[in-house]
Formats: sequence, structure tokens, C-alpha cells
Amino acid sequence: MVSDEEILASLPDKVAEPPLGQTGFPGYLTDSEKSAVEQLRTLLEAEGYTLRLDEPSLLRFLRARKFDVMKAKEMFINCEKWRKEFGTDTILEDFKYEEKPLVAKYYPQYYHKTDKDGRPLYIEELGSVNLTEMYKITTQERMLKNLVWEYESFVRYRLPACSRKAGVLVETSCTILDLKGISISAASQVLSYVREASKIGQDYYPERMGKFYLINSPFGFSTVFKLFKPFLDPVTVSKIFILGASYQKELLKQIPEENLPVKFGGKSEVSEAEGGLLLSDVGPWREPEYIGPEGEAPRAFKV
Repeated sequence: MVSDEEILASLPDKVAEPPLGQTGFPGYLTDSEKSAVEQLRTLLEAEGYTLRLDEPSLLRFLRARKFDVMKAKEMFINCEKWRKEFGTDTILEDFKYEEKPLVAKYYPQYYHKTDKDGRPLYIEELGSVNLTEMYKITTQERMLKNLVWEYESFVRYRLPACSRKAGVLVETSCTILDLKGISISAASQVLSYVREASKIGQDYYPERMGKFYLINSPFGFSTVFKLFKPFLDPVTVSKIFILGASYQKELLKQIPEENLPVKFGGKSEVSEAEGGLLLSDVGPWREPEYIGPEGEAPRAFKV
């Protein structure tokens, strides 16, 4: 298997210039931030860790903990403990989600091309969830395993291909969460899964959210969000956009029209022969000119 170091060596070494003169990102570090990376790496090596000690990985943990080295160390160690217990390091080989084509009908979740910053576009149609039917063919445990499988594929295959195409290091995703048709009962049904999924993303894949659009949000949703804003990190808040039914204009500011699916106001269509929108998984990770030593992104089910 190709090592993380080999993949990293094939990628651009810095991100696009951060907005507002921000630092703490590959290619945009202060001397104190460089020192924090070295300090964190030294501490982790002293405890026997050898994997995921590259600069971009350590910086994500440091940014997540405001460059408090000891807190970043604790977060990293907790993540490594979870990876060992969950079987994350081998999940791409071990786990097969053969029921995905059926599950997709009851809980549409898919990647589709990229936004204007080269990020993988991830779409989740939460309002279309039918948990009763879905749990006839899968379990929450397998759904969470698939979530981690997708995170690992995102890190190892999608981001590298997107980075090569963009010409800069791409570290985050652009997410659309469609709430169209969501009901209180449906929301409460899926709450357990969403809570666990959110914890995995927040604790074990820090600093992976680039832009996050909630569309077709119910009446009053924005007001509720405003109540919570003071308690959220300002950087996180700046990435979240709460939109109602008139969302197309805002989405098209960030996503090229040719990349945004027709159903959301764009012009991207995928034939059913290619797997349709839910299963085609099109993007730079399927384009030979952007695939590097890691190879083409795998699929969790047989095509």
C-alpha cells in the first residue's frame, strides 16, 4: 500500500491564500506556529506515534485547539485510540457497504464534483430520510462504518485528486445539507445517527469543513441558529449559511453552475447508466489526469 508520505509528496505544499490574512495553514505559518508543529511532533514521537505526523495533519489538530500544544496532543492521542478501536486504518479494505444502492434511496448522501475553490462537493438530503425502510436493510452501526469509510476515502483519494486539479492543497469539503420536506418526527428519528456522525467528524476529522450550506431550512430555523451563534466559534460560524427555499443564487456564488446538480439550480446531470446522481460519485478522483500514487478512489459496493 502506498504510504501517506508518498501521497503528500505528490501534492502542492500550500493551501490557497487564506482570507483575512489568516495563518496556521500549510504555506502560511508564523514562526511560533512552526515551533508549535515541531513541539507537537516531538511530544507525539516521544510517546511512540509514527503515523500522521506530517505538517498538514498536525496543523489541523493545532487549529482545532487554538494552537494550544497540550490540548492538540490530547486530541491527537484520543483520535489515534479511536482509530485503533474502530479499525479505521484498515476500513477501506475491510468494510463493504453492499446495501448502499438501496440505502441511498432512503437517505441520499453523495459526493458530486467540486466547488469554485476545488473542494469536493458533498450533498446530504436529510429531508428525504425514511428511517423505517432504511433500517430494514442496514443498521446504524453499519451506517457509521460507512461514514468513516467515506471520511477515509475523502482524505486519501478525493482531497489529493482535488488538490492536483486546483494546484493548491485542498483540505476541506463544501457541504450542502438539504432539509426539504423534513418533519419533526423524521428529524427525531435520525437524531441518534446525526449526533454520532457529528461527534466523529468533530473529534476525529478536525478542520475538514470548508463551507456548509443548509438549504430549504424550515421557518424559524435561522432565528434559532442566531440564538446559538454567540456560543459558537466565529470561524465556524463564518463557514455556515442558513438558506430557505431561495438558495440557488447563494449556492452558485460558491459552486460552478456546471458542477451543481440540476435539482439544486445548476446544470450538472448524470445518466442512470453512470449510476445517477446518488451513485455516480463523479469528480477529479475519477479523472485519470488527477489521480496520483494513491490510485482511483474505491467504491464501497460493486458497480
